[in-house]
Amino acid sequence: MEDSSIMFKATGISKSYGNKRVLTDINLTVKRGEIYGLVGKNGAGKTTLMRIMTGLQPPTQGTIEYGFEKRRLGDVGSLVETPSIYLNKTARENLEFQYLNLGLKVDSSLDDTLRFVGLDNTGKKKAGKFSLGMRQRLGIAMAIVGDPEMLILDEPINGLDPQGIINIRDLITRLNQTKNMTVIISSHILSELSKLATSFAFIDGGRIVKQATAYDIEHAHERQLLLECDRAYDLEAFLIGKGFNAETKSNPGKVTVHGDIDFIDVLIDCRSKGFEIRDIRTLETDLEDYFVHLVGGETHA
Repeated sequence: MEDSSIMFKATGISKSYGNKRVLTDINLTVKRGEIYGLVGKNGAGKTTLMRIMTGLQPPTQGTIEYGFEKRRLGDVGSLVETPSIYLNKTARENLEFQYLNLGLKVDSSLDDTLRFVGLDNTGKKKAGKFSLGMRQRLGIAMAIVGDPEMLILDEPINGLDPQGIINIRDLITRLNQTKNMTVIISSHILSELSKLATSFAFIDGGRIVKQATAYDIEHAHERQLLLECDRAYDLEAFLIGKGFNAETKSNPGKVTVHGDIDFIDVLIDCRSKGFEIRDIRTLETDLEDYFVHLVGGETHA
């Protein structure tokens, strides 16, 4: 891949099982060092796409490119569906098996990994006695054995209690920031994913219906003031000059003012400069409404 800033690229990916089409013409690019969020309801196609990303399944059509030389399965760490752990073995024993599976020598990095995921004090406790959150952290520990270039996590916070979610979120953030690991993570809970990801793709019915940045998501749940005026661009420049976060891109022909502001003050300022405001309204959308608007149906379907 010529562009060194790109870690992963999918072009025209489609997947069918017999006559059933699961993915249709998926195009996405993940930059090096990103936490990339795949958002969609259960059954939207996220897991199938992630299995293709890891190389566990081939696409029916399309191409996959990596920003590194992929020589072995362990170059892409993954936790897809449920963690593949031995419930009758300890955390350390599970990691030892993973080292052997990848043809790696068991060394001090194993203990470093256990410490990193917070399982270094579990001793002889079997994984079958772990909480769900501990099992998820063990699954992530096994996925990062060998320091993969890219980590793919399928619904890692699904079913966890609030503390478990916080632990996984902290772990993913540290992997990204301290190990510079590119992470692709899926979830059907946008409010949680928004606290982690820097870029997003919304998937519905096997198609990407929207791609967005963290900035887009941040401003998707804020209060906004929408002004309709004959001279929208002049009004935009005037409001910016007054220190307001105003723009016309979101609603062409109208001025959107972002933030929790008093519309009376804005209206007085506008009329003092001769702007004739035909319509003024406040908008407020939360993340769940944003999710439903994009993919339809219930947010936790």
